[in-house]
Amino acid sequence: MQYTILKFEQLLGESAVSFPTIDISILEAKRTGKWSKKEILGHLIDSAIHNLVRFTEINYLEQPYYHRPYQQHNLVVINQYQEMDFPELIQLWLSLNKQIIRLFKSVNEKALEYKIILADQSVIDLRFLMTDYVEHLEHHIKQIKD
Repeated sequence: MQYTILKFEQLLGESAVSFPTIDISILEAKRTGKWSKKEILGHLIDSAIHNLVRFTEINYLEQPYYHRPYQQHNLVVINQYQEMDFPELIQLWLSLNKQIIRLFKSVNEKALEYKIILADQSVIDLRFLMTDYVEHLEHHIKQIKD
């Protein structure tokens, strides 16, 4: 998990520097059927909120943990990320993810094996969920930077 945590910290650090340099017209540009770059960051905020709850709950709720999906597209619209001030979006996203990093650092080896049941009834463990979160983050950060 150490590699995942280091990668996570690096992604946040690089994004904190590069995101504010992106022109607002590029951030707000909408493509047919796709989110703007601001909305992608909003999606990452929603992901951070939901995963912070998951990463926290799995440590004290009865095992196995049941993963609850959320309505990604509806949340992006309801939270009006397209209309928000971009520096505010960046700050919210960074704050949530700094807390997730703190949680990642506190998880012990035994907890990494906690079982999680997904909506389709497949089973993963906390290690996979944590690693997948960072990979998901990296994927969308690349979309924002490109």
